Amino acid sequence: MRPLEPDPGPAEDLASDPEGAYELLRRGTELLAKRHAAQAAVVLVRAAAIEPRKGSILEPLGRALFMSGQLDRAVETFEALLEIDPSNHYAHYALGRSLIRLGRRGEARTHLKLAVALAPESRLYRGGLERLGPDAG
Repeated sequence: MRPLEPDPGPAEDLASDPEGAYELLRRGTELLAKRHAAQAAVVLVRAAAIEPRKGSILEPLGRALFMSGQLDRAVETFEALLEIDPSNHYAHYALGRSLIRLGRRGEARTHLKLAVALAPESRLYRGGLERLGPDAG
């Protein structure tokens, strides 16, 4: 898997961002809470460039990418999050939802089943799996 990279733009050294990962994470999550997903994604990509293996950054980044319709990048982000923490039930759920929107229903079903298995009390996860419909095979 290739690491997350910002969209091509002006050359800059993101790993030495003057704002720092924590400040970027804080700002990105505030934007996400206000439903400014595309703007949040820009900010959170900068945070992820500084701290590429921080689940606390990758999770909101994946959500921002999903919400802004950047589904391929959301899949990459949730996969990176699962490399760090394979038992992250939310990452499995969000990866499943992203895959559904990309038409990759079989792969999605696997991740939704894992989310349900890891957090069986979650109505959100069970509902996502049920909405996918019966397993065809």
